[in-house]
Amino acid sequence: MLFDSLFLNGSSQLVQIILTLGITATVLIFCVGEWLPLDVVAIAASATLMLLGLVTPEEGISGFGNSATITVMAMFILSAGIARTGAIQSVNQFFIRWGGKHPSRQILALGVIVGPVTAFINNTAVVAVFIPVIEDWCKQRGISVSKLLIPLSYATILGGMITVIGTSTNILASGISKRLGYGEFGLFQFTQIGLITFVVGLVYLAVAAPSLLPSRIKPSRDLVQDDYGLKTYISEIVITPTSGLVGQLLSDSCLKRSAKCPYQRFDVDVLELIRNGVHFSHPLDHKVLQPRDILLVRASRKDLLEVKAEKGIEIHPEIQFGQINLGSQGEGLAEALVLANSELIGSTLKDIQFRQRYNAIVLAIRQGEKLVRERISNIPLRFGDVLLLQGPKPSLAGLQAHPDLLIINQQEINNYRRDKAGIAIAIGLGVVGLAALNLVPILVSSLVGAILMVITGCLKPGELYSAVRWDIIFLLAGLIPLGIAMEKSGATQWLSGGLVSVGEGLPGYLVLTIFFVVTSIITEILSNNASVVLLIPIAAQVAEQLGLNPLAFIFAVTFAASNSFMTPIGYQTNTMVYGPGGYKFMDFVRIGLPLNILMAIITPPLIIRIYGL
Repeated sequence: MLFDSLFLNGSSQLVQIILTLGITATVLIFCVGEWLPLDVVAIAASATLMLLGLVTPEEGISGFGNSATITVMAMFILSAGIARTGAIQSVNQFFIRWGGKHPSRQILALGVIVGPVTAFINNTAVVAVFIPVIEDWCKQRGISVSKLLIPLSYATILGGMITVIGTSTNILASGISKRLGYGEFGLFQFTQIGLITFVVGLVYLAVAAPSLLPSRIKPSRDLVQDDYGLKTYISEIVITPTSGLVGQLLSDSCLKRSAKCPYQRFDVDVLELIRNGVHFSHPLDHKVLQPRDILLVRASRKDLLEVKAEKGIEIHPEIQFGQINLGSQGEGLAEALVLANSELIGSTLKDIQFRQRYNAIVLAIRQGEKLVRERISNIPLRFGDVLLLQGPKPSLAGLQAHPDLLIINQQEINNYRRDKAGIAIAIGLGVVGLAALNLVPILVSSLVGAILMVITGCLKPGELYSAVRWDIIFLLAGLIPLGIAMEKSGATQWLSGGLVSVGEGLPGYLVLTIFFVVTSIITEILSNNASVVLLIPIAAQVAEQLGLNPLAFIFAVTFAASNSFMTPIGYQTNTMVYGPGGYKFMDFVRIGLPLNILMAIITPPLIIRIYGL
């Protein structure tokens, strides 16, 4: 390659180790600094490794064809197919029926539902489905959602460790184990441990969460828009030829406060103007009102009645938010979460021209406990902000595949194909059954299942691509060559050799526990996928040189990499509940740190007992 003669030809292995570790350290620094998305950092690292000749071009792009990457992609499609048919929603009645009034019972009921589901379905999809279920249920019971959303996230993380396909991390770890010569994981390879840790973790949450988690968001029985302090109704008012508003600029009318009209006669928000069947959205201030103009307004029932009494204004039947169908395409509401590493962070809605960019209006912003309703176009967006969006259903549905926003609550956007639910579940069971009986590899069964989801109509062809978390796919594809370079250059052996000299005088149990704890800490800083790529080869090498069981160490790293409970950014599901729950960073530390410690105490002994040391 370009720099072969400069750096590598005839050079010592030490130079290769230094270069590889330097690139690895740079990746870690960028991950911690969050200056670029993780998938971009990973691909940049892969390109640099190829440029320096530390991996061949074939090795540099091998991550895209790796069985782990393809399996993860197929599992995203399978999860989306099951979610789009509404099959997951069918179990929420169990939670509503058995949740009861006591917080501990509610958490146990929630865990019993989501744990088994996330053992086979991507937990991001499960959390996205259950956030609105929990919000509605809490409103019915007058309970703060802050008491249940972190337990929801943690329960899905714990449930994802019941099977190999529960998380992308498990699938990636299985692929690394195969590449190192220890074989792929069976579908239920560590189900015994996963079930025990799930039950212990769920009991801990049921006991500790009610007292450790504050009620950040006050209990409410209102609809989602009332959580944001918005008005209750949407209605259309018609300007008749006899109205005094005819000929006035909207900005000068008494529908809006202005210099010419220092008081607002009607407390309404004008969202849209419809003229001769043409829909005009913001900015509307320059529009001159004409006879038979229809204004789409948001107002309380009281203000709507006052508008109705005004001469020259007619009002159409009021339509509640959850039932609106506006414009030719039909509109809906959605809550969208601003993700970590989002390009929107630090920008205002005005700066990025949000409406033009996403074809949706931001009705309100929630920043933790703070509700923003006034002049929201000038508020800099932050990680964890929740945006209440209104727009055409196709536009809102399209945001589901956007890397900067995550749709976490949708109203009148998804029309579930409930007639396909049985087919989707049958396909999912078939994928699991074929892999469990070792009839075909999980890679093959998952790909066949993904194809069947489209053929049977559970997913539309256009939804196939939006179902895949491409940031995760590119992250895996970029990290796998880094693991190859670590092994080829001798960096893995060099690091493991140093650790062996430290661990020689320690009991094997303690060495295993140290790897578990270190992986847990690194996962909170980086990502779970990066942790297994970097640490599994080192852990296996250390185990071999100490005469211990390498698989035990591989399992320890795999489990610890998914034990991300202490921060809202260590795991995607934690990020998803951060805004809707109104949490603060320390809420995760308060409830998550003891859970991390508990897992570090029970998991290594379980691994030793079941698999040996």
